[in-house]
Amino acid sequence: MLRCFFAANAILAVALLLVAPGTPAQTSPDAGVAQRRAVHLRNGINLSEWFAQVYDQKGYTKEHFETWNTAQDIALIKAMGFDHVRLSVNPQPMFRRKQADQIPADYLGYLDAAVKMVLDQGLAVIIDMHPDSDFKEKLAADNEFVEQFADFWRALARHYATLDAEKVFFEVLNEPEFRDRYRWEGVQSKLAAAIREGAPAQTIIAAGANWSADNELLFIEPLRDPNIIYNFHFYDPHVFTHQGATWSTNYVHYLKDLPYPSNPENVQQAAALVPDAVNRLQVEHYGMDRWNAARINEEIGQIAAWGKRWKVPLTCNEFGVYRKTAAPNDRAAWISDVRTTLEKYGIGWTMWDYSGGFAVVTKQNGVPVPDEITVKALGMTMPPTRRAK
Repeated sequence: MLRCFFAANAILAVALLLVAPGTPAQTSPDAGVAQRRAVHLRNGINLSEWFAQVYDQKGYTKEHFETWNTAQDIALIKAMGFDHVRLSVNPQPMFRRKQADQIPADYLGYLDAAVKMVLDQGLAVIIDMHPDSDFKEKLAADNEFVEQFADFWRALARHYATLDAEKVFFEVLNEPEFRDRYRWEGVQSKLAAAIREGAPAQTIIAAGANWSADNELLFIEPLRDPNIIYNFHFYDPHVFTHQGATWSTNYVHYLKDLPYPSNPENVQQAAALVPDAVNRLQVEHYGMDRWNAARINEEIGQIAAWGKRWKVPLTCNEFGVYRKTAAPNDRAAWISDVRTTLEKYGIGWTMWDYSGGFAVVTKQNGVPVPDEITVKALGMTMPPTRRAK
């Protein structure tokens, strides 16, 4: 009899574990919170190279934090019509091995000032954990390191837990570099749980493995926590969006003026710039694939269908085209097509980025100047005092 009791309970336990991860999001009284808060993330911009990706040889310094972006920049972002920013934060300068929950007060103070600057303008802010690749590689391989990062996230979330939960969001990890999708599912679940322990009310932003690619989101099932927005990045086709980049696939640094929309004929001039036949064929494939608004719609439509299936809110918090060698009008056309497609499906967006290599503004003698063609492609407002003469 006792054996039957334990057996029945074991079966019940297994049954509970096998309930689809998306189910609680549909039955919990908090199921609508993430959907409601997603309206604060309709159109945003990434604040890169401020608290992450700092290329200055001096590194992460007080001077850099206080001068890279200022109240003038945040006011300009507000004036252009953006409703939120994604603040990339590299945890590594704050991370203390075996004491990850003890975040240095001075560094945290700089971050506090930046968050306050954003909130004071009435903008929402995504605090995005944006470490370098070596940090992410440890997460992919080292269980103890995952535990330490969970300690860090719990402490950071607790620090910001008293801020307005309608305006402050936590993103688990930018572009996970996990080839093992199943491991990332487990790691993300643990990190999200740690964040929730630290900040019971805030909305969390989660993503798929392998650089948060759109197709990776299709692989995962929603976490048991209902207060989560699901995110993907969209840079397709990569050969167009990263043409001229020196950190990407090697051959793309040869490319310039690769057109969009594409067809087999109009890519030939750019393809001829690539010296080897195999990679030249990649450029020609871009032409044969005929990338245009309809093709972008097909790609993003699959993600929208995934979100509808699971009844979860979606955001695309990175998309853009590297400015250096792309033709401005073609770059603007791609940005406009992606932006309008996202809006068609009710998916919020955050362009990459404010003043970096994909920028919506350029800085001339330290003064931020919006690029009118990019502002227009995003459907934003060109501030009257900064219109081109």
